[in-house]
Amino acid sequence: MLMLLFSFSCFKVQLMLSQPRLQGEFESLHRDLNIGLGKWDFDPLDLKNPFPNNDGSVHLWMGDEDLIVPVTLQRYIAQELEWIKYHEVTGGGHLFAFGDGMSDTILESLLT
Repeated sequence: MLMLLFSFSCFKVQLMLSQPRLQGEFESLHRDLNIGLGKWDFDPLDLKNPFPNNDGSVHLWMGDEDLIVPVTLQRYIAQELEWIKYHEVTGGGHLFAFGDGMSDTILESLLT
């Protein structure tokens, strides 16, 4: 199971590295900004814990130097929704998850 998860994770990382840029970097950034700055159909603070019986968890990972998604917003959401496990990566930007060892760190947090 763990080997399958690791293999899937490697495939997913390769896919994530290639897919977002198929329409060009400008288009990818434009879509990110539309999501981040556009009007949403719901308020994130109205979200309910999808695991009320503690049979799962929601993790939110954030780089504190992200120039696209405001770290203060993610801190606030994590503070208000106490069921979210918040992880802040010091010195991490918008693509911190692709940094050396980060996939292992994230996977380990999900398994413990």
